[in-house]
Amino acid sequence: MTLRCHKWIAALLILIFAPLTSANQPAVPESDKPIQVLLNDWTSQLVLARVTGQVLQSMGYNVGYVNKTSNAQWGSLKLGLSHIQVEVWEGTMSKMFQRMIDAGAIVDAGTHDAITREEWWYPLYVEELCPGLPDWQALKKCSNLFVDPRTAPQGMYLGGPWEKPDAARIRALGMDFKAITVEQGDDLWVELKRAAIEQRPIVLFNWTPNWVEAKYPGRFIEFPDYHPDCETKPGWGTNPRFLHDCGNPKKGWLKKVAWKGMPETWPCAYETLQNINFSNAMIAELASMVDVDGLSYEAAADKWMADNQMVWSEWIPPHCQIEQ
Repeated sequence: MTLRCHKWIAALLILIFAPLTSANQPAVPESDKPIQVLLNDWTSQLVLARVTGQVLQSMGYNVGYVNKTSNAQWGSLKLGLSHIQVEVWEGTMSKMFQRMIDAGAIVDAGTHDAITREEWWYPLYVEELCPGLPDWQALKKCSNLFVDPRTAPQGMYLGGPWEKPDAARIRALGMDFKAITVEQGDDLWVELKRAAIEQRPIVLFNWTPNWVEAKYPGRFIEFPDYHPDCETKPGWGTNPRFLHDCGNPKKGWLKKVAWKGMPETWPCAYETLQNINFSNAMIAELASMVDVDGLSYEAAADKWMADNQMVWSEWIPPHCQIEQ
């Protein structure tokens, strides 16, 4: 075979395989369309959302933020008006999460290492006043200690602004309590601080991971163990007439979800979202920057990004990194 023929074959192979090679190298960003990250109304989510946004911005993506309540966010995700939610809690959101997954409206982008719990909670000093805690039956006997002008003559349970079946649980377990909800999550800590200063009994909604227990030692109320039938079958549990005669999951998951069109519209951004992973300690640290140290959500995200570049840079797949 002549030298000219060899050169001709080599040139032909380059023409054939060059498009395939370039096709395997994604152009980041794949679209100029802004990726809209959801903002909810509690501290850790607000900081994690901004950390996620900054990671994507470092890859060249346009990023925007959309404020939605945990109830309103699902319609926004379904319609593609928002694209990412970085904190989906099993205890609060599992029903809507599963409904949206089953409908094909969202995609499951993976689970954080963090183990979650959302439950009634009290500061530790309350145990001196109500022996038998954290058992729920001890709390039931001590309801008079928690009477508040807003609920008298019943004891007060202080709930967050998120939809929870607290009234149904109170009824099913025959507790002499009334649930009062605050307008914003931070209002819980205002009430807790006031009660702690006065050493006044209080039982309120809390969750982990969170910064609160580092400053206010306390425990979750131990209700009857959670089972899915507790929410759907009245005959299950201690009360055969009513649902919700159980507590919340004690080892819940924390997920990330995305608009169903994200994997095709921004493949590298979606792969990165799948890799983003926070532990309990990491989330507690982020929330503490705001609620204890007094940083803004944006400043907390900036500080975390600066202090943890080795962590978040590994979330970006090698084939999605922009060449400097």
